[in-house]
Amino acid sequence: MNEDGSLPIYYNICSAMGNPFKVQATQHRTCVPFIRLLLVALLASSPGAWASNISGTLGAVGSDTMAGLMLRWGEALVTRHPDVRLQFQASGSASAPPALLAGTTRLGPMSRRMTAEEYQAFEKRYGYPPLEVKVALDALVVVVHRHNPLRQLSLAQLDAIFSTTRECGAQAPLRRWQAFSATLDWPYGKIALHGRNLASGTYGLFRQQVLCGGEFRRDISEYPGSSAVIAAVGESPGAMGYAAYNHLTPMVHPLGVAEQETQAILPTEEAIQSGRYPLSRFLYLYVNLPPDEPLPAAERAFIELILSDEGQRIARAAGFVPLSPPTLKAQELTGD
Repeated sequence: MNEDGSLPIYYNICSAMGNPFKVQATQHRTCVPFIRLLLVALLASSPGAWASNISGTLGAVGSDTMAGLMLRWGEALVTRHPDVRLQFQASGSASAPPALLAGTTRLGPMSRRMTAEEYQAFEKRYGYPPLEVKVALDALVVVVHRHNPLRQLSLAQLDAIFSTTRECGAQAPLRRWQAFSATLDWPYGKIALHGRNLASGTYGLFRQQVLCGGEFRRDISEYPGSSAVIAAVGESPGAMGYAAYNHLTPMVHPLGVAEQETQAILPTEEAIQSGRYPLSRFLYLYVNLPPDEPLPAAERAFIELILSDEGQRIARAAGFVPLSPPTLKAQELTGD
């Protein structure tokens, strides 16, 4: 404890400037058995971690979307282990792989999965793969002003709205509210678009899943955090934006999303956890764990906390979706 009774937390949010839920891992398949063994060793080698006297600095570099969640998990850890200090730098998911590669952090939170290039660069540098841990669920949400009557769009329509390339198959761009029957009489013309910036995992995942890998329009207002996107849309009846599910507020309402001719699905907790919502995603924690070395006690206790019932309750309280029991069990037993 500090002299004023507060916890000794050192928290640094550095605002700066994706891989989908359903596409799980053909690109990393060869490392899965190795990762499974790593997590088994990680958790099995630390009985009674909560009871031990753990100290040291717990550092992480990565996702802005996960910044608040990482802090809440860290605060819970410090409550149990007051000698642990936290140093979390939230500069976007794209900052995690370089930090892991440079050895400036052991933990890299990401709101998307590592790309094949990022993964291969790590393995080339260290000779072993990074440990991948699914820590919670989130989703990309497309939001409009709370008074907007629009309720749903297809992925092809979203591509036609946000991209210049229309790789998902739309025949023409959609630029005005009058293109939709629900907003035919909406007293606004051009759709004002808001989204995340290039450093964000949300940006990359939206580009991959919604734009089919295409190019964003250049007139989209970009922000370093999802909360800023939500605020901008909430203040403008003529706006539409994409952000992370956990930042939703009553100022906006999320749209149901349909794949091709299927029924539109709203981003509810059940739909996200089951994967029925098309833009669901896992949140990840990547760990630099050499196969012949134990993980430091602070990092080990942190991961145990995240995968515990308490850790998943914290995720829900922070606005995210807890991992399903089968996913938690699979990770506990296999590390996948």
